[in-house]
Amino acid sequence: MKRIEVIGIEGIPEVSPGDDLADLIIRAVRAEGLEFLPGDILVVTQKVVSKAEGRLVSPDEVEPSPFAVEVGRMLGKDPRVVEVILREASRIVRMDSGVLITETKHGFICANSGVDASNVSASGRLLLLPEDPDASAARIRAAIMRATGVEVPVIISDSFGRPWREGIVNVAIGVSGMLPILNYRGQSDSHGVTLRVTQMAIADEIASASELAAGKVDGIPVVIIRGGCYVKGEGSARELLREPGKDLFR
Repeated sequence: MKRIEVIGIEGIPEVSPGDDLADLIIRAVRAEGLEFLPGDILVVTQKVVSKAEGRLVSPDEVEPSPFAVEVGRMLGKDPRVVEVILREASRIVRMDSGVLITETKHGFICANSGVDASNVSASGRLLLLPEDPDASAARIRAAIMRATGVEVPVIISDSFGRPWREGIVNVAIGVSGMLPILNYRGQSDSHGVTLRVTQMAIADEIASASELAAGKVDGIPVVIIRGGCYVKGEGSARELLREPGKDLFR
């Protein structure tokens, strides 16, 4: 019987800049009476990664540009927050109805450049995306390998909205140890038809599944996916980004 487990790891303490996140994860996993097993996939939410890496900004330390002031006025946003969003962006995709959609320097298209003020702290600081989420995933993966001897692919997840559909879902913004896309092109389906374009964004699917155990307000930032399907490889979340020349909606 095909079975996939989604295991939320509780007991991760509040993460602060400079914390050894991999060590916190390993300790929490063992405190749950678990060990990493071959074939496991670890999903870590972006928030704890960014906190450990010190990706925090206080609005009080930000001087907004005239453009940020104007955008803030148009959208009803704090111009200091808008300034931080613009600094993290490579381009503005859309501004309307109080929403600022940007393309980040990583290439992600999302609301507010991924800048977040929820689940951060009572200080009002803003949380930015990791500078290099793939590298963040690779560091956690390497640390787990050193400590446990088990090779565990790591996905860094974040919540993104989707065009044409309500609600947000978790997607992979950092990947290490697995290929983020399963390519079925050239294979035959159950009727013998050769697949020509089918590619599954498996890293996004796994990231989304992890939210079922993590929850948005449950304080569970780490999830083990056990029994999932993946192909080993270095991988990169950049492989999930559609090339501009193939993007019909750009």
